[in-house]
Amino acid sequence: MAEDLTGGDPGRSIALLWGVAESGRRGPKPRHTVEDVVRAAISLADAEGLEALSMRRVAETLQVSTMSLYTYVPSKAELVDLMVDRVAGEMSEADASGGDWRAQLTLLCRQRWAAAQRHPWIMHIGHRRPPLGPNVLARVEAMLRAVDGLGLSEMDMDQVISLVGDYVRGAVRAALDAREIEQQTGMTDEQWWSMNTPLLQGLVDPARYPTTVRIGEAYKSGRMTPPDHERNFEFGLQRVLDGVEAFIAGRRGQHPA
Repeated sequence: MAEDLTGGDPGRSIALLWGVAESGRRGPKPRHTVEDVVRAAISLADAEGLEALSMRRVAETLQVSTMSLYTYVPSKAELVDLMVDRVAGEMSEADASGGDWRAQLTLLCRQRWAAAQRHPWIMHIGHRRPPLGPNVLARVEAMLRAVDGLGLSEMDMDQVISLVGDYVRGAVRAALDAREIEQQTGMTDEQWWSMNTPLLQGLVDPARYPTTVRIGEAYKSGRMTPPDHERNFEFGLQRVLDGVEAFIAGRRGQHPA
């Protein structure tokens, strides 16, 4: 279950996110910057997961004392806010000049998918109240801009990007769960099914589960390829966008092409 770790003090988080205050340090010029701290924290979370992230571990990475780290970032909560916004900044904005809303949303969603593969820890953070940093807001702006000018109301636009965002989070979460299970067990989904299928022999009645059995036989015979999470993501994304396209056409009083 995702933790709501993007819960830093709003005033301190926003000051750091927007560069209003580099730190509360006085005296000699510090050895590091807030950006150095954020990069070190992201590298640690990428390598060992969010559960390994602590102010002490980040301080060790930067070879400073834990107490001195607090002069750069007030607490772990504000640090996580900065990490989330920094990851959002890795993604480029869609080009709205072409006017192809579907291509723009597809690009933005693929970037979010790729970012989560690089930084799987980000899915363990609550997203309902994201940090209000410049990069996170730029992503929201890009999504909204993609569906602007299509005959949708502001409420429609907000609900459309919420729908698409919820789909992406669900698809990413399923893929990362599968990857974590594989890492923990040393066994792929395909190997797991191969191990369990003989155990079910004679127990699964084809008359009761005819469709399930037919799909299983299609996998066994090679008529269906093994599950691929990225392929599933792409398929689902395009079906969601099909629905959005039909919704837009309905708002315009048209039929989708």
